Amino acid sequence: MGGAGSGGSVRLQKLLAGAGFGSRRIVEQFMVEQRVTVNGRVANLGDRADPSVDDIRLDGERLLREKPSYWIINKPRGVITTVRDDEGRRTVLDLLPRNVGRLFPVGRLDRETSGLLLLTNDGDTAHALLHPSLGNEREYKVNVKGEIDERAVGRLQKGVPLEEGRTAPGRVSGIRFDSDSGTSSFSLVLVEGKKRQIRRSLLILGFPVRRLVRVRMGPLRLGRLAIGEARPLRAEERRALLAHVARLQGSDERPRKPIKKRASQRSQRTLRSRKGVRR
Repeated sequence: MGGAGSGGSVRLQKLLAGAGFGSRRIVEQFMVEQRVTVNGRVANLGDRADPSVDDIRLDGERLLREKPSYWIINKPRGVITTVRDDEGRRTVLDLLPRNVGRLFPVGRLDRETSGLLLLTNDGDTAHALLHPSLGNEREYKVNVKGEIDERAVGRLQKGVPLEEGRTAPGRVSGIRFDSDSGTSSFSLVLVEGKKRQIRRSLLILGFPVRRLVRVRMGPLRLGRLAIGEARPLRAEERRALLAHVARLQGSDERPRKPIKKRASQRSQRTLRSRKGVRR
C-alpha cells in the first residue's frame, strides 16, 4: 500500500492509535470492519503507510500529521467527558477555544465529578498515563457523608471488591470531619481508573460521595485554574509530563512496588489522632 517502501512507513494500527483514534486493538477492529482507507483503498491488517505522503482516513476523517498538543481544563460538574454526545449535551471539547486542532480527553471524569482533565492528540502519552500496570497516579479531593472510620480507610488502602474485580490499593491522607455538615473530607490517590470507582467503592463502604474533584494527574496539578477554564500546558509542565511518561514506559518491565504498610498505618494513626476534632 502507499508508502510501503519508504523509510517513513509505519503500521496503520500504530499510526491511528498514536493519533488518538483508539487502542491498537480497537483500531484493528476498525480495519476488520473496513473503516480505514489509504489513498482511497480499504486497508488490511498489517498494511503500512506514511502520513507525510499517504491519505489515511478512518470513517472519512483524515489522519493529519500534527504537532503534539496538550491542554488541561477544570471540568465543571454536569459536563460530559467525551468527544461527541448524541444527546447534544455539553462536552469537555466545548470548553476549549476554537481552532485548537483535534484533541481527545485522557481518561474520563464522570458527569458529577469536577477537576483536572488533560486533552491531547498524543496517543502514546495517553496510553502510558491510563494503563493501570504503569502506575500513573491520580489524586482526588473527596467529600463523603458521615464520619469515615478506620475500617473504611483500611479497605480503600487494601482495595475494594467491585463487580469487575478488586480495586488497586489507594492512599488516603488529610482526613477531616465537619460536625456541622456531617461530612468527612480527605485526599485519595489511585493508580487506576475503573468506571465510577471512587463513588462505587465508598458507597459499598457506607459513605456516599458528596463532592469529588481531581486535583492531580501524574505531575500535572489543577492549581488555580478556574472552573470551566482551559489552557495549554506551560513549557515546564510539558517537559515534566513527557519525562514522567518516559519513566512510566521505562518501568513497564519492572515489578510494581506495593504501597508500604507503614503508610497505611500512618494514615490510620492520623485518623485516630483527629477523631473527635470538629471544625
